[in-house]
Amino acid sequence: MEILGYILAVVVGVSLGLIGSGGSILTVPILVYIMGVNPILATAYSLFIVGSTALVGGVQSALQKRADFKTVFIFGIPSIAAVYITRMWLVPLIPAELFSIGSLVITKSIGIMVLFAIVMILASVSMIRPGIETDENEDKPLHYNYPLILLEGSVVGLLTGLVGAGGGFLIIPALVILARMPMKLAVGTSLFIIAAKSLIGFIGDLQGAQVIDWKLLGTFTGLAGIGIFIGIYLSKKISGDKLKKSFGWFVLIMGIYIFVKELFFPSSGGGH
Repeated sequence: MEILGYILAVVVGVSLGLIGSGGSILTVPILVYIMGVNPILATAYSLFIVGSTALVGGVQSALQKRADFKTVFIFGIPSIAAVYITRMWLVPLIPAELFSIGSLVITKSIGIMVLFAIVMILASVSMIRPGIETDENEDKPLHYNYPLILLEGSVVGLLTGLVGAGGGFLIIPALVILARMPMKLAVGTSLFIIAAKSLIGFIGDLQGAQVIDWKLLGTFTGLAGIGIFIGIYLSKKISGDKLKKSFGWFVLIMGIYIFVKELFFPSSGGGH
Protein backbone atom coordinates (compact mmCIF):
# COMPACT_ATOMS: atom_id res chain seq x y z
CA MET A 1 0.00 0.00 0.00
CA GLU A 2 2.83 2.35 0.88
CA ILE A 3 4.49 1.79 -2.53
CA LEU A 4 1.15 2.49 -4.25
CA GLY A 5 0.85 5.69 -2.21
CA TYR A 6 4.29 6.85 -3.36
CA ILE A 7 3.52 6.02 -7.02
CA LEU A 8 0.37 8.14 -6.69
CA ALA A 9 2.50 10.96 -5.23
CA VAL A 10 4.07 11.32 -8.70
CA VAL A 11 0.52 11.53 -10.16
CA VAL A 12 -0.22 14.44 -7.78
CA GLY A 13 2.74 16.37 -9.24
CA VAL A 14 1.80 15.48 -12.83
CA SER A 15 -1.72 16.83 -12.20
CA LEU A 16 -0.37 20.14 -10.81
CA GLY A 17 2.05 20.50 -13.72
CA LEU A 18 -0.57 19.76 -16.35
CA ILE A 19 -3.62 21.72 -15.22
CA GLY A 20 -2.38 23.83 -12.29
CA SER A 21 -4.76 22.18 -9.86
CA GLY A 22 -5.91 18.85 -8.50
CA GLY A 23 -2.88 18.25 -6.31
CA SER A 24 -4.68 18.41 -2.98
CA ILE A 25 -7.84 16.81 -4.37
CA LEU A 26 -5.68 13.69 -4.79
CA THR A 27 -3.28 14.10 -1.86
CA VAL A 28 -5.78 13.96 1.04
CA PRO A 29 -7.53 10.75 -0.12
CA ILE A 30 -4.15 9.07 -0.86
CA LEU A 31 -2.85 9.94 2.62
CA VAL A 32 -6.06 8.92 4.41
CA TYR A 33 -7.11 5.77 2.55
CA ILE A 34 -3.78 4.39 1.29
CA MET A 35 -1.19 5.64 3.81
CA GLY A 36 -3.58 5.41 6.81
CA VAL A 37 -2.95 9.00 8.01
CA ASN A 38 -5.56 10.61 10.30
CA PRO A 39 -7.76 12.99 8.20
CA ILE A 40 -6.96 16.10 10.28
CA LEU A 41 -3.22 15.41 10.03
CA ALA A 42 -3.64 14.53 6.31
CA THR A 43 -4.99 18.04 5.62
CA ALA A 44 -1.84 19.48 7.26
CA TYR A 45 0.47 17.16 5.26
CA SER A 46 -1.42 18.05 2.10
CA LEU A 47 -0.71 21.77 2.65
CA PHE A 48 3.05 21.08 2.83
CA ILE A 49 3.15 18.63 -0.12
CA VAL A 50 1.00 20.74 -2.44
CA GLY A 51 2.68 24.00 -1.34
CA SER A 52 6.20 22.72 -1.99
CA THR A 53 5.27 21.10 -5.31
CA ALA A 54 3.39 24.19 -6.49
CA LEU A 55 6.41 26.36 -5.62
CA VAL A 56 8.62 24.25 -7.91
CA GLY A 57 6.03 24.55 -10.70
CA GLY A 58 5.57 28.27 -10.07
CA VAL A 59 9.30 28.99 -10.44
CA GLN A 60 9.29 26.99 -13.69
CA SER A 61 6.28 29.01 -14.97
CA ALA A 62 7.89 32.32 -13.96
CA LEU A 63 11.00 31.43 -15.96
CA GLN A 64 8.70 31.03 -18.99
CA LYS A 65 7.12 34.46 -18.19
CA ARG A 66 3.83 32.77 -17.27
CA ALA A 67 3.13 34.28 -13.85
CA ASP A 68 1.68 37.68 -12.89
CA PHE A 69 3.08 38.76 -9.52
CA LYS A 70 0.70 41.69 -9.03
CA THR A 71 -2.20 39.20 -9.04
CA VAL A 72 -0.26 36.88 -6.71
CA PHE A 73 -0.24 39.70 -4.12
CA ILE A 74 -3.83 40.96 -4.61
CA PHE A 75 -5.30 37.45 -4.42
CA GLY A 76 -2.67 35.92 -2.18
CA ILE A 77 -2.63 38.27 0.85
CA PRO A 78 -6.33 37.84 1.96
CA SER A 79 -6.07 34.16 1.03
CA ILE A 80 -2.92 33.58 3.12
CA ALA A 81 -4.40 35.44 6.12
CA ALA A 82 -7.57 33.33 5.94
CA VAL A 83 -5.63 30.02 5.73
CA TYR A 84 -3.37 30.87 8.65
CA ILE A 85 -6.26 31.99 10.89
CA THR A 86 -8.28 28.86 9.95
CA ARG A 87 -5.43 26.42 10.67
CA MET A 88 -4.17 28.17 13.78
CA TRP A 89 -7.48 28.96 15.54
CA LEU A 90 -10.55 27.64 13.71
CA VAL A 91 -9.63 23.95 13.13
CA PRO A 92 -8.58 23.39 16.81
CA LEU A 93 -11.94 24.90 17.91
CA ILE A 94 -13.99 22.31 15.99
CA PRO A 95 -15.36 19.79 18.56
CA ALA A 96 -14.34 16.11 18.29
CA GLU A 97 -18.02 15.16 17.85
CA LEU A 98 -20.08 17.52 15.71
CA PHE A 99 -23.56 15.95 15.87
CA SER A 100 -25.37 12.63 15.43
CA ILE A 101 -28.14 11.46 13.11
CA GLY A 102 -29.70 8.37 14.67
CA SER A 103 -26.88 5.91 15.27
CA LEU A 104 -24.43 7.80 12.99
CA VAL A 105 -22.08 10.06 14.93
CA ILE A 106 -20.49 12.77 12.77
CA THR A 107 -16.98 13.28 14.19
CA LYS A 108 -14.54 16.06 13.32
CA SER A 109 -12.64 13.65 10.99
CA ILE A 110 -15.79 12.53 9.18
CA GLY A 111 -16.99 16.14 8.94
CA ILE A 112 -13.74 17.28 7.33
CA MET A 113 -13.74 14.39 4.82
CA VAL A 114 -17.41 15.00 3.91
CA LEU A 115 -16.71 18.71 3.38
CA PHE A 116 -13.69 17.66 1.29
CA ALA A 117 -15.92 15.34 -0.81
CA ILE A 118 -18.40 18.20 -1.43
CA VAL A 119 -15.51 20.48 -2.54
CA MET A 120 -14.31 17.68 -4.87
CA ILE A 121 -17.76 17.25 -6.44
CA LEU A 122 -18.13 21.03 -6.99
CA ALA A 123 -14.59 21.23 -8.41
CA SER A 124 -15.24 18.34 -10.78
CA VAL A 125 -18.32 20.08 -12.20
CA SER A 126 -16.23 23.18 -13.02
CA MET A 127 -13.66 20.92 -14.75
CA ILE A 128 -16.20 18.87 -16.76
CA ARG A 129 -18.25 21.84 -17.99
CA PRO A 130 -16.98 23.48 -21.20
CA GLY A 131 -14.26 25.98 -20.26
CA ILE A 132 -14.78 29.73 -20.10
CA GLU A 133 -13.82 31.38 -23.37
CA THR A 134 -10.59 33.23 -22.65
CA ASP A 135 -8.49 35.64 -24.60
CA GLU A 136 -5.16 33.86 -25.07
CA ASN A 137 -3.33 37.08 -26.00
CA GLU A 138 -0.73 37.08 -23.22
CA ASP A 139 0.45 40.66 -23.91
CA LYS A 140 -2.94 42.28 -23.34
CA PRO A 141 -3.12 44.48 -20.18
CA LEU A 142 -5.02 42.86 -17.31
CA HIS A 143 -8.07 44.51 -15.72
CA TYR A 144 -8.61 43.85 -12.02
CA ASN A 145 -11.93 43.72 -10.17
CA TYR A 146 -10.26 44.38 -6.77
CA PRO A 147 -13.23 43.86 -4.37
CA LEU A 148 -14.20 40.56 -6.03
CA ILE A 149 -10.62 39.27 -6.15
CA LEU A 150 -10.10 40.14 -2.45
CA LEU A 151 -13.38 38.42 -1.48
CA GLU A 152 -12.63 35.32 -3.57
CA GLY A 153 -9.12 35.20 -2.06
CA SER A 154 -10.54 35.17 1.48
CA VAL A 155 -13.16 32.47 0.70
CA VAL A 156 -10.60 30.23 -1.03
CA GLY A 157 -8.26 30.71 1.94
CA LEU A 158 -10.92 29.64 4.45
CA LEU A 159 -11.70 26.53 2.39
CA THR A 160 -8.01 25.70 1.99
CA GLY A 161 -7.54 25.94 5.74
CA LEU A 162 -10.46 23.63 6.50
CA VAL A 163 -9.88 20.83 3.99
CA GLY A 164 -6.18 21.22 3.14
CA ALA A 165 -6.95 21.80 -0.56
CA GLY A 166 -4.70 24.26 -2.39
CA GLY A 167 -7.69 25.56 -4.28
CA GLY A 168 -6.22 25.74 -7.81
CA PHE A 169 -9.60 24.61 -9.15
CA LEU A 170 -11.14 27.67 -7.45
CA ILE A 171 -8.30 30.12 -8.14
CA ILE A 172 -7.94 29.48 -11.89
CA PRO A 173 -11.60 30.17 -12.82
CA ALA A 174 -11.48 33.25 -10.56
CA LEU A 175 -8.41 34.65 -12.34
CA VAL A 176 -9.82 33.87 -15.79
CA ILE A 177 -13.21 35.47 -15.03
CA LEU A 178 -12.29 38.28 -12.62
CA ALA A 179 -8.94 39.37 -14.06
CA ARG A 180 -9.70 38.25 -17.65
CA MET A 181 -6.40 36.39 -17.58
CA PRO A 182 -5.25 33.99 -20.34
CA MET A 183 -5.46 30.34 -19.18
CA LYS A 184 -1.72 29.59 -19.28
CA LEU A 185 -0.91 32.76 -17.34
CA ALA A 186 -3.64 31.89 -14.81
CA VAL A 187 -2.13 28.41 -14.25
CA GLY A 188 1.38 29.80 -13.55
CA THR A 189 0.03 32.58 -11.31
CA SER A 190 -2.17 30.15 -9.37
CA LEU A 191 0.84 27.93 -8.59
CA PHE A 192 2.50 30.78 -6.67
CA ILE A 193 -0.73 31.59 -4.79
CA ILE A 194 -1.21 27.90 -3.90
CA ALA A 195 2.43 27.62 -2.75
CA ALA A 196 2.30 30.70 -0.52
CA LYS A 197 -0.99 29.97 1.22
CA SER A 198 -0.44 26.23 1.59
CA LEU A 199 3.02 26.60 3.17
CA ILE A 200 1.92 29.42 5.49
CA GLY A 201 -1.14 27.35 6.48
CA PHE A 202 1.20 24.46 7.31
CA ILE A 203 3.28 26.77 9.56
CA GLY A 204 0.02 27.43 11.47
CA ASP A 205 -0.14 23.64 12.06
CA LEU A 206 3.48 23.38 13.21
CA GLN A 207 2.63 25.69 16.10
CA GLY A 208 -0.03 23.24 17.27
CA ALA A 209 0.53 19.88 18.95
CA GLN A 210 0.71 17.86 15.70
CA VAL A 211 3.42 15.17 15.47
CA ILE A 212 4.77 15.31 11.91
CA ASP A 213 6.17 12.21 10.16
CA TRP A 214 8.92 14.04 8.23
CA LYS A 215 10.17 10.90 6.44
CA LEU A 216 6.76 10.24 4.88
CA LEU A 217 6.27 13.93 4.16
CA GLY A 218 9.73 14.37 2.57
CA THR A 219 9.45 11.28 0.36
CA PHE A 220 5.92 12.11 -0.82
CA THR A 221 6.87 15.73 -1.55
CA GLY A 222 10.03 14.72 -3.45
CA LEU A 223 8.08 12.33 -5.68
CA ALA A 224 5.34 14.93 -6.30
CA GLY A 225 8.15 17.37 -7.25
CA ILE A 226 9.39 14.92 -9.90
CA GLY A 227 5.78 14.58 -11.10
CA ILE A 228 5.38 18.32 -11.67
CA PHE A 229 8.28 18.36 -14.15
CA ILE A 230 6.67 15.43 -16.02
CA GLY A 231 3.35 17.34 -15.96
CA ILE A 232 4.87 20.58 -17.33
CA TYR A 233 6.59 18.56 -20.09
CA LEU A 234 3.36 16.70 -20.98
CA SER A 235 1.34 19.95 -21.00
CA LYS A 236 3.16 20.86 -24.24
CA LYS A 237 1.91 17.61 -25.84
CA ILE A 238 -1.67 17.18 -24.55
CA SER A 239 -4.72 19.37 -25.13
CA GLY A 240 -5.52 21.03 -21.79
CA ASP A 241 -9.30 20.87 -22.32
CA LYS A 242 -9.39 17.12 -22.95
CA LEU A 243 -7.21 16.47 -19.96
CA LYS A 244 -9.19 18.74 -17.67
CA LYS A 245 -12.46 17.02 -18.58
CA SER A 246 -11.20 13.47 -17.96
CA PHE A 247 -9.57 14.59 -14.70
CA GLY A 248 -12.91 16.19 -13.75
CA TRP A 249 -14.75 12.88 -14.17
CA PHE A 250 -12.11 11.12 -12.06
CA VAL A 251 -12.46 13.75 -9.29
CA LEU A 252 -16.29 13.44 -9.42
CA ILE A 253 -16.12 9.64 -8.91
CA MET A 254 -13.60 10.06 -6.05
CA GLY A 255 -15.76 12.74 -4.40
CA ILE A 256 -18.89 10.57 -4.50
CA TYR A 257 -16.88 7.58 -3.19
CA ILE A 258 -15.53 9.56 -0.18
CA PHE A 259 -18.97 11.07 0.54
CA VAL A 260 -20.67 7.64 0.57
CA LYS A 261 -17.82 5.90 2.44
CA GLU A 262 -17.60 8.48 5.24
CA LEU A 263 -21.35 8.74 5.84
CA PHE A 264 -22.40 5.11 5.38
CA PHE A 265 -19.26 3.04 6.11
CA PRO A 266 -17.31 5.28 8.52
CA SER A 267 -15.50 2.54 10.44
CA SER A 268 -13.69 0.83 7.55
CA GLY A 269 -10.12 2.22 7.32
CA GLY A 270 -9.33 5.86 6.74
CA GLY A 271 -7.21 6.52 9.82
CA HIS A 272 -10.15 7.75 11.97
